[in-house]
Amino acid sequence: MNKLIVLCFFMAVMGCSRKPFVEHKVDFEKVANDCSEKQSYFRMNSNFGGERFEFEKCLTPDFKKDQITSSRQGDTVLVNFPQPAASGNVVYHITLDIDSYPQYNFVTIDGDTYQIAHSKN
Repeated sequence: MNKLIVLCFFMAVMGCSRKPFVEHKVDFEKVANDCSEKQSYFRMNSNFGGERFEFEKCLTPDFKKDQITSSRQGDTVLVNFPQPAASGNVVYHITLDIDSYPQYNFVTIDGDTYQIAHSKN
């Protein structure tokens, strides 16, 4: 019985000692060959697993998801995409999933900051 109590106590202590992190997952699809066709929208879906953002971004035709960086600065998650070239860019529909601990209140994507409305569930 004592071993069970010690084991439960140990698991509770270890569960409370989470270290801060930020992770992102990106899916993208080319939607136009010319950046003049880019639509200006920004959608967010918040749930218990993190936040999902959807938007269109003008990037180089050879864009790869490993070119995106994410980090934390206070209660803000910073996401940076590669800078587009002077010409020849295409439009991608971006789906960006962010999971971070502790909870963040703002996300900045390439200098544009958005306030986060977290799910209560």
